[in-house]
Amino acid sequence: MNTENLQRTTLIQSDEYFIIQDLIFEWARAIDENRVEDIAKLLDDQGRYTVKSRFNHDRDLPLAVIDCHSTAQLRDRILSMRLANVYEPQHYRHIISGIQVTHRDEQMIYTRSNFMVVRTMDLDGEVKVIFTGQAQDMIELRPSGVKFKERLIVFDSRVIETLLVIPL
Repeated sequence: MNTENLQRTTLIQSDEYFIIQDLIFEWARAIDENRVEDIAKLLDDQGRYTVKSRFNHDRDLPLAVIDCHSTAQLRDRILSMRLANVYEPQHYRHIISGIQVTHRDEQMIYTRSNFMVVRTMDLDGEVKVIFTGQAQDMIELRPSGVKFKERLIVFDSRVIETLLVIPL
């Protein structure tokens, strides 16, 4: 193990790591189980949730597919998804790996993790990998628990096959 990896493993205690891992997994599970409203509870009230292509992210281009600057904006998007948008019923399944703490300070832990999202269409059962990428998270430690302060989802492709209705 090199020195950088040794330093990284001492950034947080193992119980903190499992709490952070559970937060990341719960976000994905809430979406996969059609409890999308629950993801807003995992984001700080003034938190930010952004979904951006790797092409734009790597070039510091501002355009994002989703960019919510508060839980109120995220809730509005989810409500619109439930009430206003018309799309074929579909289900997501998130595969998450490589959760890594990159650094921390007194109240924040910064992580990155890889993800793959598989979509299953409800009508014909077609299964397709629709997103791969990396989540870059700023997670706030609180006496009452942990919340995402920032969630940046960077997807690898420059193309979104269909309308991105359901958050990632």
